Amino acid sequence: MTFRAPVHDLALALKVVGHPELLAKAFPDLDDATVDAVLAGAAAFADNELAPLNRQGDLRGATYANGAVTAPPGFAAAYNAFAEQGWNSLAADQAHGGQGLSKALELAVFEMVQAANMAFGLCPMLTQAAIEALHRHGTERQKRLVLPKLVSGEWTGAMCLTEPQAGSDLAALASIARPDGKGGYLLSGQKIFITWGDHDAAENIAHLVIARTPDAPPGVKGISLFLTNKFQVKDDGTLGPRNSFRPVSIEHKLGIHGSPTCVMLYEDAEAELVGELGQGLPHMFVMMNAARLHVGVQGVAIAERAFQQALAFSQERKQGRALWDKEGAIWGHPDVRRTLVLSKAKIEAARAICLLTGVLADQTHDPAAKARQELLTPIAKAWSTDVGVEVASAGLQVHGGMGFIEETGAAQHYRDARILPIYEGTNGIQSLDLVGRKVRLDGGAAMRALCADMQVTIQELNANPELAGVGSRLDAGAAALERATEWLLQVSADASLAAATPYLRLAGDVIGGWLLGRQALAGAGSDDPWLRSKATLAQVYASQVLTLACGLAEGLPEALDHLATVDPAALSR
Repeated sequence: MTFRAPVHDLALALKVVGHPELLAKAFPDLDDATVDAVLAGAAAFADNELAPLNRQGDLRGATYANGAVTAPPGFAAAYNAFAEQGWNSLAADQAHGGQGLSKALELAVFEMVQAANMAFGLCPMLTQAAIEALHRHGTERQKRLVLPKLVSGEWTGAMCLTEPQAGSDLAALASIARPDGKGGYLLSGQKIFITWGDHDAAENIAHLVIARTPDAPPGVKGISLFLTNKFQVKDDGTLGPRNSFRPVSIEHKLGIHGSPTCVMLYEDAEAELVGELGQGLPHMFVMMNAARLHVGVQGVAIAERAFQQALAFSQERKQGRALWDKEGAIWGHPDVRRTLVLSKAKIEAARAICLLTGVLADQTHDPAAKARQELLTPIAKAWSTDVGVEVASAGLQVHGGMGFIEETGAAQHYRDARILPIYEGTNGIQSLDLVGRKVRLDGGAAMRALCADMQVTIQELNANPELAGVGSRLDAGAAALERATEWLLQVSADASLAAATPYLRLAGDVIGGWLLGRQALAGAGSDDPWLRSKATLAQVYASQVLTLACGLAEGLPEALDHLATVDPAALSR
């Protein structure tokens, strides 16, 4: 099926989450016409260059031989075009060769890239995380020699955290960086699950690696962040000899076959400290948080790709007597239509959450905006990637038995989507971060302020006869989120941990409903069928999702009691 980048949906979402107001305040040289041109150009690249490679990347995959990784056919040429056209440098600082555009616009472009070809999109996505880390914590040498090459896309970046014995528990990592006596370090150890850790699409790869120094204390306080390049970088910026690290294999995975996931071995590789000794964890979280928001966008992207294919199939496939289609296309069956409309509503809700978080990322000088960004980041990552899996599964269901057959391509979207709730911090970890840290900051002020802002939208919805039903259900959902938040702020840490995942789902459901309500208001009274459809999406979402909010909130206090005494032996016999 031909992919079509959702330019109009992205433009509306940017408008609804406050991107025009951000441009007026912080980006006076970036006007609506430029935004439209960027979106249109990215859509053309995604549609024409990346989408045609997606299926071949899945079938052929990246390959490993003789200590080197080769990207799938066509990927290296597409990556070079991606970099040459400037798509890698959109939001990077102009001081390092970037274009200085907004983070939200970068996210909108990357959504189209990820939807067209998620395996490809992972490479520049992780380069963005490396750019963030070096921009914030790099040395002058790193900013002068390495950062501009990452910004231009001439080099790519890799984030190297996980070890066989140290997944989410980074305190257990064992990689060692020994001082070399010349101001640098010699890095040794093994890292696994390193996305695009080696490939043939760029001339150099900058690895950002967390490791310990020999005298570092145990636990997370002994972790530092290091930069080591595939080819050593001389003081004049030219490339030196190959560094002493290499891939020893690539993983055979459920999905994203076009993206090489490497096992990397470092054997006294020359490395440089990034930031301060012992501060590797906070430095690494600069990368991680950048990647988490981008992964949330991946959830939106794969859902959009799966939805488009399922929608087209539903209008072509004839089966039985359809209530709303004389020719018998399954789009005319009420449950198929409900599935697709609800999928589209969740996609637009997730898209708006991610883009709103991007708008806030450019306002971190404002304490309230920074607090809201921190609150929304785990929701954007977890809720949106759950939507990605759910919509990809629903798309496969719409295909029926044809969806279970690889030739239709629906199964690829589901396989590709399934990693998203796992990597860059599992969605369970996002939930723990939300309830353990983000909601509690400043006594819950950020979530209270967010719920208060929802009341403005609720009043506007209630004033519109067509949308009053959405307003009343959003009002009930917001009240449920407020009750759940007040309960969370008062209970023990154990109780909040047990309730973390349903609380995040509740928050995402309600915030998504709020932003869909704003989209519906933006289309109110329009003669454009596409704009008018935003009211239908909000109405279906309100009836199918927001009506569940009270139940989720009511169940939170019981979570710990129900789980605390379960004996695993009693669950099987």
